[in-house]
Amino acid sequence: MAAMTQVSRAIGAADLHPLHPASSESAAAARANGDEKLRFIEEMTSNVDAVQQRVLAEILARNAATEYLANCRLDAATADRDAFRAKVPVVSYDALKPYIQRIVDGDSSPILSSHPVSEFLTSSGTSAGERKLMPTVEDELERRQSLYSLLMPVMNLYVSGLEAKGLYFLFVKSETRTPGGLPARPVLTSYYKSDLFRNRTHDPYHNYTSPTAAILCADAFQSMYAQMLCGLCQRHEVLRVGAVFASGLLRAIRFLQLNWEQLADDIEQGALTPRVTDPSVREAVAAILRRPDPELAAFIRDECCNGDWAGIITRVWPNTKYLDVIVTGAMAQYIPTLKHYSGGLPMACTMYASSECYFGLNLRPLCDPAEVAYTIMPNMGYFEFLPVDSAATGASVAEASASDLVELARVEAGREYELVITTYAGLNRYRVGDVLRVTGFHNAAPQFQFVRRKNVLLSIESDKTDEAELQRAVERAAELLRPHGASVVEYTSQACTRSIPGHYVIYWELLATGGGGGAKLAVDKETLDSCCLEMEEALNTVYRQSRVADGSIGPLEIRVVRPGTFEELMDYAISRGASINQYKAPRCVTFPPIIELLDSRVVSSHFSPALPHWTPTRRSD
Repeated sequence: MAAMTQVSRAIGAADLHPLHPASSESAAAARANGDEKLRFIEEMTSNVDAVQQRVLAEILARNAATEYLANCRLDAATADRDAFRAKVPVVSYDALKPYIQRIVDGDSSPILSSHPVSEFLTSSGTSAGERKLMPTVEDELERRQSLYSLLMPVMNLYVSGLEAKGLYFLFVKSETRTPGGLPARPVLTSYYKSDLFRNRTHDPYHNYTSPTAAILCADAFQSMYAQMLCGLCQRHEVLRVGAVFASGLLRAIRFLQLNWEQLADDIEQGALTPRVTDPSVREAVAAILRRPDPELAAFIRDECCNGDWAGIITRVWPNTKYLDVIVTGAMAQYIPTLKHYSGGLPMACTMYASSECYFGLNLRPLCDPAEVAYTIMPNMGYFEFLPVDSAATGASVAEASASDLVELARVEAGREYELVITTYAGLNRYRVGDVLRVTGFHNAAPQFQFVRRKNVLLSIESDKTDEAELQRAVERAAELLRPHGASVVEYTSQACTRSIPGHYVIYWELLATGGGGGAKLAVDKETLDSCCLEMEEALNTVYRQSRVADGSIGPLEIRVVRPGTFEELMDYAISRGASINQYKAPRCVTFPPIIELLDSRVVSSHFSPALPHWTPTRRSD
């Protein structure tokens, strides 16, 4: 407990005073429970290797009868860590796909897990353009809940007086049924629809302004409208504002910009707009919007009517102490915009998790976003690490697994590793694809900074587009240019987040392939607009769902640049030390001077004229 006490003492002078002194029995019980959780963190992080050995032994014992471990010729019931490392290969999703497909099709034998698969969690990563399906089991939900339960006790070390409401914009996404009858849905949708969330007992630290019915509403507009309206009605009770991703919170602010007049009208009249039709949502909102409130309506109109949105979060929700959003990885691009809207409030990155496994938490949740480091909790799964220099060599995955993988307790500060996991649900030595850097230790537990998602080129929110996929999309769209005597001679891209929602920007330099005149004159606007849509049709299902169902990504844009632009780009790179012999045009750009150079050479811009095709169909492949 000493380390936690030291952390608490270090920030004690900066603690914020509670708005409502915590004197109730429920608050006292929550504090006592929080102290117990902090002791648990200290115990886990002080005995990392012993906990990891116990976890691996538990996983192998419970899954000893599975087909997968039998195929590895591992006697899992008696195997130790050395035997596990020697016989079980390090794998990616494609190696597991045949096993997973059998479960998808309804095979209930113990293939990967001895416990029955209860559902599939759809990963934001894709395989052959489709979401990856991660089988999970019933008790995994409780394991994930155990990590959630650690977040507020840690936050209370840094910010006091949080026994009030949080305005969190939380949403479910569409789900499907496999041929075997199991649900397939994102991990957070699974959690929000679970009995653990729906029937949760009152907790002063997890008291949301959003009614559960609004969170569970599948219609994105109705859900957002109800959550925003309820947040406005309870604006003085809100102490923290958040969403899962930074982009989600910015979409909520954009929603307020577009709908404040209707929201104010509803508050003034004390009646919910008929645009919200879901009966359960209307009933839940009616319990909060109980009577007309012309004073609040006038306030909202005054704050929103003049177009000044700087600091809007603290103006509308004046008691907000911090933002609770993920701003690491691809979400870091939203930090300046969040600072603008929040008036510079601290941003808390609390937890590191994925569809495959929940990993750990940030023990300094209010640190600068650039310094966020997650402490992996050793009881959540069995963790190994492939040094990035080993992962980048020509050695096979099997060779790397035999010689280079490092256990959680033996990683080295300053080095980068690719995360490899073994889970209770039946993933064995699975490469997650996250690259992490060791920044230090809490007790004996390493702390990791998220560096990047391996091979991801473009990402706005949960979408992940790699270079090969972008190349295929460009090639498919470029076919539309051929009848016009033009081709794409070079291209690059960026994830543009200057507007909400963000969108993909593709820079094209065109070449006339026949006849006189330039390609710019030969290709009409309608064709180039169609190229945008054709690219979107070629991108993966996660991207298309984000465009069609979630509205979290805007229309793809192609910016045609003048001839010679990419030569200028090469000259600029060489002037900064790049080798002319090894130079190749980057397929994604993030460096502001390069983006400025490209934008200064744009001769025309084109947007996708329609939504790409996407439907939540039943899986049969």
